[in-house]
Amino acid sequence: MRNYAEETQKRVEYIRQAVAAAHADGILFGNSGGKDSALVGILCKLACENTEGIILPCSSKRNFTIDKDDGMEVADQFGIKTRVLDLTAQKELAMETLGTVTTLTDAAVSNLAPRLRMLTLYAVAASENRLVAGTGNASEYYMGYFTKWGDGAYDLNPIADLTATEVFAFLRYLKAPESIITKAPSAGLYEGQTDEEDMGVTYAAIDQYIKTGQANDHDKAIIDRYHARSEHKRRTPLRYPD
Repeated sequence: MRNYAEETQKRVEYIRQAVAAAHADGILFGNSGGKDSALVGILCKLACENTEGIILPCSSKRNFTIDKDDGMEVADQFGIKTRVLDLTAQKELAMETLGTVTTLTDAAVSNLAPRLRMLTLYAVAASENRLVAGTGNASEYYMGYFTKWGDGAYDLNPIADLTATEVFAFLRYLKAPESIITKAPSAGLYEGQTDEEDMGVTYAAIDQYIKTGQANDHDKAIIDRYHARSEHKRRTPLRYPD
């Protein structure tokens, strides 16, 4: 049986050591209103009193409603100071400016919000001597389901080894809001978007494959394809003479 009390303490100590080693004054994370950011925020707050989240809605209606509300519920319950900054205008300006030199694909447009969020997080963190905490889990990492130099960028990530299934279980132990635990995982990139519909496979299937190597032929084909084509996201950038 998993010892969550001991595991929580180990992750808290990892965070404290990272902050001390960087001579940082605190931690900053993007509060998306999702399961991963909730767990990261809770753990960072336990480790460092000077932990703050920023809710960064951008274009998508759910960013301003359910995601923002869920993010604030976690922040209120665990005493995490939170700021809100609307990035819609910045995204629209970026699309307008970039449109003068190229025709943006749907994928390029979808990745603008995560990269604008990371730009914001690092600008604020650098101004306040904070570390940026990452909020990606092991399932997303294996699938490459994250934006390179967007939500894939961070100074430390205390949940990088946890699958999506394990994140849910951890949140239940910590008594996080039920709305966070039961909502369908979504990057909130556009209206109605969910991670599992995007990928065409469930997190349960992904996690089983990661842990045991077992999957039906349909799921295995999807998981293997995602993993192979996203390998460039998981390696350090190529440098001559690599």
